[in-house]
Amino acid sequence: MPTRTSETGRRAAVLGSPIAHSLSPVLHRAAYAELGLDDWAYDRFEVDEAALPGFVTELDATWAGLSLTMPLKRAIIPLLDEISDTAASVEAVNTVVFTEDGRRVGDNTDIPGMIAALRERGVEKVESAAVLGAGATASSALAALARICAGPVTAYVRSEARAEEMRGWGERLGVDVRTAGWDDAAEAFASPLVIATTPAGTTNVLAPAVPDRVGTLFDVLYDPWPTPLAAAWSDRGGKVVGGLDLLVHQAVLQVEQMTGVPRAPLAAMRAAGEQALAAR
Repeated sequence: MPTRTSETGRRAAVLGSPIAHSLSPVLHRAAYAELGLDDWAYDRFEVDEAALPGFVTELDATWAGLSLTMPLKRAIIPLLDEISDTAASVEAVNTVVFTEDGRRVGDNTDIPGMIAALRERGVEKVESAAVLGAGATASSALAALARICAGPVTAYVRSEARAEEMRGWGERLGVDVRTAGWDDAAEAFASPLVIATTPAGTTNVLAPAVPDRVGTLFDVLYDPWPTPLAAAWSDRGGKVVGGLDLLVHQAVLQVEQMTGVPRAPLAAMRAAGEQALAAR
């Protein structure tokens, strides 16, 4: 396990539980190598909510930033001096930058990362959209859709409690959110943009229902890839944006914030991520 202090160089890391599967070290280290930041290090640490305050307190002045994954995106907020409007909009922080004067500033790069990943595939505006699922990633999806979707968003969920939660996020984010039951999830495929935010395996049963004509699918999973839904979508000629696209684009923004470089090396980071996934 790497130490949490260093006499030389700059440090960053991803925290979460579980964390062993995280590709963040691969992406950030690839960026450091491409940028010639030889004295920068990026590690991963298994940290749960109970251990988080102690971990953050022990970090020394060599630390530049942290990436946060589940279950820490909300737990980190009380430990910060400031959070961005983007992070506040969904009450979730996935990026912490330590400033030169010792302040801890939180941001959420998942939301602009989603928008950038879609823009890369030519999707900048849509008239309507559908979201599969209602977890934390779904709220980030709604925040992204608030910026690119002109009309209603239908969320397909498993319970009325989840439906109410998604409608609440819609009100907060200024999105016209309508809800439907999971049994009708295949109806989502008529939307010009479908964002699948559910855990691995959940949408597998929907793959045979993909119609002949489809728009764009954004499936936030990346391992294993492609998912059966993504594969079926591609077979129908639809555009597919994957979880690695999201992971790379949000990591690009993290690298830029933590290091201060104006532009992180997207291509090198993506290539490193693809290579790491292929080796699994």
